[in-house]
Amino acid sequence: MITRSVTIEDIDELYLMWNDHINASALYRRALREEMAVRDVDPDELRDLFERAREQGYSKDEIVAETNRYADLKTLVDDAEE
Repeated sequence: MITRSVTIEDIDELYLMWNDHINASALYRRALREEMAVRDVDPDELRDLFERAREQGYSKDEIVAETNRYADLKTLVDDAEE
């Protein structure tokens, strides 16, 4: 897994410091899932497509270079299976 930097406001940091039991990574992932839902992307299907592309020999960097949305990844995987 790659760790990414996320910029938070001072008030966010303060709140997290007060509530150190809150898992900020989980909040981030939940927000991403909400964004996926808005765009009708099922995270389980996305994970499956990603794993299938990896099984087909694509590296993550190649997947990123050749796709920029869910439909592109689906096409990449489907084309490789034909």
